[in-house]
Amino acid sequence: MTLEPETRPGGLARRHVAAVTLGNALEFYDFLTYAFFSIQIGRAFFPTQSAYGSLMLSLATFGSGFVTRPIGALVIGSFSDRVGRRPAMILSYSLMGASIVALALIPPFLVIGVAAPVLAICIRMIQGFSLGGEVGCSTAFLMEASSPGRRGLVVSWQGASQFTAAAAAGLVGLGLTRLLAPPAFEAYGWRIAFLLGAVTLPFGLWLRRSLPETLHDPEAGPHVVREGEARLHTAWRYRRIIILGLIVLGSGTIGTYIFQYIATYAQATLHMPASSGFAAELIGYTLSIGALLAGGWVSDRIGRRPVNICANLALLVLIYPVFLWITTARSDLSLVLGVAVLSVVANFSGGSIFAALSESLPKAIRGGGFAVVYAVSISALGGTTQLVVTWLIHVTGNPIAPAWYLIGATAMGQIAFLLMPESAPVKSRARPPGIAEPARAAAT
Repeated sequence: MTLEPETRPGGLARRHVAAVTLGNALEFYDFLTYAFFSIQIGRAFFPTQSAYGSLMLSLATFGSGFVTRPIGALVIGSFSDRVGRRPAMILSYSLMGASIVALALIPPFLVIGVAAPVLAICIRMIQGFSLGGEVGCSTAFLMEASSPGRRGLVVSWQGASQFTAAAAAGLVGLGLTRLLAPPAFEAYGWRIAFLLGAVTLPFGLWLRRSLPETLHDPEAGPHVVREGEARLHTAWRYRRIIILGLIVLGSGTIGTYIFQYIATYAQATLHMPASSGFAAELIGYTLSIGALLAGGWVSDRIGRRPVNICANLALLVLIYPVFLWITTARSDLSLVLGVAVLSVVANFSGGSIFAALSESLPKAIRGGGFAVVYAVSISALGGTTQLVVTWLIHVTGNPIAPAWYLIGATAMGQIAFLLMPESAPVKSRARPPGIAEPARAAAT
């Protein structure tokens, strides 16, 4: 059997991977750009007597987008399980595209008064609804459309698209700090960043409309499918996987949003130039793309558990010494190199985690189940992480406070990793007859 010229070894056409990756990247670019420019957005929409108050209000608005993520996960994720992955991805992409343009065009508080923050909050909630459904249906599509022996690598593109978006946002932020004078950067630099993301909207929508549908394809695997069973009952049978997934993704979420806080952290806490923070985030995210794809590839060959457990343990060991170096040296070298090291180690297991969770859920609840687990963990911890970190630094006066928060989260994640079963097909093929499949064992 020969492959089409445009087909990857994993069995998925390049344009289909590009459609999912680009669409997911735009959604995360929009969502994360707000975090990068939280200081400037706070001054535009939430002018107060103190810089701390303005920043906290801006971060609270950033967090409002997490309130609607579980709702979007449930609505759009369930839609993908009932109707199809492609229409669900088109819906989430369209909603995010409209909101990215709308947020960039809101006049500041000085022009329209209290309507500015109200509109910003409403748009952030629409973005959260959209993004809540995006992750589940796009991950389910990548997993179902790839061959079993390449799932880790192919699913890694979902996470890689997020870091591509973060790197793009960091690059745009760094470029704007270089090209614009400080008053211009403060006044409208963030608006330019949002509108640049909107340029890809028509192309991304066209790509997504060309995607094949994977929902109705037959699926071989260990999952027990009971005819006529309600999805809620199916989810209850897989509750162990769902609970462990919540802990694992919650732990990773705290790390992700602490790293996305670096640009603000460098300016507000370390009193370093904005360009230093953007450079650190840009380099960290760029290197993380390669680490994430490499980790997914390795997990296809040796299994998900070794990759997840070892990478998380390495992160746990490195957090404190790296943060200590960053906060004592306060140099471009320590900030950039420290963030790069932690980002690479933290994200090496990213693709493996996504593959493990999606493989461990049956198709009937995969899109909605993955989306809800991801959205709940993100909403509960991602939306509050930057607020908590800012508050911890403020009340303790200690710039290393984020490290302690990250250590606690990573330790919880390590326990969950140790309890998660192996799901990689390479391990299933090697299992002797008579030994229960991990996903089935987890479901009963």
